[in-house]
Amino acid sequence: MATETSLQENMRDAVEQFQQQEEVFQWTKQWYPVAVVDFLDPSRPHAMQLLGKDIVVWRDGTNKWRCFEDCCPHRLVPLSEGRVESDGTLLCAYHAWRFDSQGNCVHIPQSQNKQTEAKHRSNLRSCAVAYPTQECQGLLWVWSESGSQAEQESQLRSPRIIPELENGSDKVVQLSWNVRDLPYGWDFFMENVADPAHVPVSHHGIIGSRYKDAKYYDMNIVRNVSTQEGFSFEITPTAPNIEQAVHDFQPPCHMRIVSSNTDGGKLILALYATPTRPGWCRHMGCQVLVKNDAGQKPKGLGFFGLPMPIWLIHVLSSLFLHQDLVFLHYQQKILDRRKDKWLNAVYTPNPQDKMVITFRQWLETRAGGGVPWMSQDSLPSKEEDKQKLFDVWTTHTQHCQVCQDALKNFNRLSVLAYIAAAVCLLVGVIVDARAMAVKVALANFQQTSGSILTTIPPTAFWWAIGSAILFAIVGYQLKRFSRLFYIYEFEHARND
Repeated sequence: MATETSLQENMRDAVEQFQQQEEVFQWTKQWYPVAVVDFLDPSRPHAMQLLGKDIVVWRDGTNKWRCFEDCCPHRLVPLSEGRVESDGTLLCAYHAWRFDSQGNCVHIPQSQNKQTEAKHRSNLRSCAVAYPTQECQGLLWVWSESGSQAEQESQLRSPRIIPELENGSDKVVQLSWNVRDLPYGWDFFMENVADPAHVPVSHHGIIGSRYKDAKYYDMNIVRNVSTQEGFSFEITPTAPNIEQAVHDFQPPCHMRIVSSNTDGGKLILALYATPTRPGWCRHMGCQVLVKNDAGQKPKGLGFFGLPMPIWLIHVLSSLFLHQDLVFLHYQQKILDRRKDKWLNAVYTPNPQDKMVITFRQWLETRAGGGVPWMSQDSLPSKEEDKQKLFDVWTTHTQHCQVCQDALKNFNRLSVLAYIAAAVCLLVGVIVDARAMAVKVALANFQQTSGSILTTIPPTAFWWAIGSAILFAIVGYQLKRFSRLFYIYEFEHARND
């Protein structure tokens, strides 16, 4: 009991620094990553959400990505249902109004004449609502306020980037980005990645073992809490080959996890989460490997550190993300149903929860208690159909051009494999029929007994049948694997 009381006192001591309040965190005056640029189709507009607002991103004639409110000023239909025209404008497909990269209306085809059109286009009400954007380190970033003042303010703040990628050093190796819409809130994502204790348990079989690696450790603060800059904690003790392991929260969207090896190498997990709508967030993440002085790369995160095609990284990410997806979805619903503050609703006696507690205190005392959603949407109800939680198509594939191309190739290969199987089967039948015809003719010519007709088919027949079976299996396995682009179901009870 004394130990438990002491730990609880330590928890309270860890959050007393929140009594000295800075200014409240400004959620809308921030840069948020909304997409990985290389995964977007530049020939069409893309519907997205940010802080509860519907937005559309599209690439203009100068090859720059732009962001508008997903709403045509004419009749309020989604601009994301429109087209990117050859002149680099965004066309509303309802009445063909066109908008330039700044949101100015440049064409109203139903106008009586050019003078009338010019008059209507000069009215500010004809403009689309544009948000500042920038591309940085492969991500498309959007400033969540619009207007001239927002443009000026956006230039005074930098996105939460990965410093190691800025110096162009050949010692730094960036692995591919992954992106996924997740059916739980931004705060539960950040809470989860601030909690290394769950990793060997929830991700059993990929990173550690729930039976061997769920061990005691402490978390010590290494960067004091700041309203605007967040905070960081380190794990102690670490594994023998790890000199330091730090979790660094940088609001509003970045968790930087750095494992510094004793040989001088570093593994950096750059994890981003953008609040899209209540009960949902968009996750983007990558691994950055920093070589030691001997030029040796550290091991990556599980098998995700191995060289593989981008589409395969995206497909296999479901194996990892779905291991705690259901936990976080239901956890959020349980807390909402209890109508209680987080710290009062949970029981956190161990020091492994220090960073999670600090995060929740930061959110409560410095960031207004949570994301200020621009829409009036309430938290969606608990999803009872787990298949919908494990949906990969809606949350990733339909937004990723790389995976769509890979899926098309898988479908083509599957069809070709089945065609090849049918051809081989047909060849086998023809070969067997011709062999049988030759035997019949030979028997009639020699006037021998019918026993010759019962001999086994020729070798070419068996090769053809064997090839048909092999191609059919390949086609089936390709079709089965392509299902991972649509759904991946997971259950811990079956994860031995």
